[in-house]
Amino acid sequence: MRDPDRLTLALVLDSFGNRGNGTSNSAIQYAQGLEALGHRVRLVGVGSTDYPARVHRIPLVSCVAARQQMSFARADPELFRRAFTGVDLVHIYEPFAFGRAALEQARSMGIPVTAGFHIQPENITYSAGPLRWLPGVDTAIYRLFRFWLYDHVGHIHVPTQLTADLLRSHGYKARMHVISNGYQPRFNPGDRYERQRSGRLIQVVASGRLAREKDHLTLIRALALCRNKYRIRLTIAGTGPMERRLKAEAARQLGGMQVSIGFHQNATMPELLRQVDLLVHPSIADLESVGVLEGMACGAVPIIAQSDLSAAGHFALTQHSLFPVGKAQALAAQIDWWIDHPDVFAVWSRRYAEHTKEHYSLDASVRAFAQMAVQAVNDQEPGQV
Repeated sequence: MRDPDRLTLALVLDSFGNRGNGTSNSAIQYAQGLEALGHRVRLVGVGSTDYPARVHRIPLVSCVAARQQMSFARADPELFRRAFTGVDLVHIYEPFAFGRAALEQARSMGIPVTAGFHIQPENITYSAGPLRWLPGVDTAIYRLFRFWLYDHVGHIHVPTQLTADLLRSHGYKARMHVISNGYQPRFNPGDRYERQRSGRLIQVVASGRLAREKDHLTLIRALALCRNKYRIRLTIAGTGPMERRLKAEAARQLGGMQVSIGFHQNATMPELLRQVDLLVHPSIADLESVGVLEGMACGAVPIIAQSDLSAAGHFALTQHSLFPVGKAQALAAQIDWWIDHPDVFAVWSRRYAEHTKEHYSLDASVRAFAQMAVQAVNDQEPGQV
């Protein structure tokens, strides 16, 4: 029987090389948290220090993926054999060729395998141009992912209940472990509440990939409709294929406002978010959105789109933090409401920071993930059910 407090885990992800990518960032944070608990972790993929994979370049696809801060790894049986020798569990983050080859290698070595569901099919189709309008294309991708990976594991890590419900509706049978990706404790209010904040511009921020399904265009259109728009400074922190379009729309619709659109290093985000008043998340499709958690943890008040394909709306603690997805006028009304009620804003800022710290800490998430790993290992132990 293995020591459940000292497991050796291999985390398999196509690319660990970019902390701006949400899945990569989460995997690295989990690895650090698991090691702090006493487990040993091996990262396997592009950008890993000890078990690096080579980049697999796919015509056209790799170019699109690079704009989303993603890259694909080349499957290498020798790399997998070296990385998996002596491990108790292999956890695979993505259902692409690298992850599928890792599954095959782990199974051949008798090692239990779990998987995470972090790639939402709707995120893929929204970036696929006219293909997104093909009837049933999202359902087909859910089915393909099942066939490739998720039908072959007994435990799946999902970040939210919405994700679990989506997978169940598409026929996924494995046990679902709802565990937030969590956020690091460096995201906190700091000295936010000691600063003098009167007489300055209202800071409105959105963060995340600049992709079509994140719908930052609705935010720009909403700000153009705000009564208070000339009291606002807008920052959209991220990079992606929509960057040029967003800058053009902001220049056209938000003349006279202070606007910044572009990439911010992850290390600089806590200080940026401590300056933020309102964190707007207009996304159509999200399995969780760690960026919203990080903003709330720093005391930013969120305004989140209500969408059947996004779990972020469940972070809202008041109806003034929600608006119907894609509705610019409704978003403008919520932004104006918060600006018009500064005393209420101050109360909710503290409430969001405290609630996030209590319910979504990285430490709690890592401990739950470790429990899932122990269960998966025990499932394969002789005599265990």
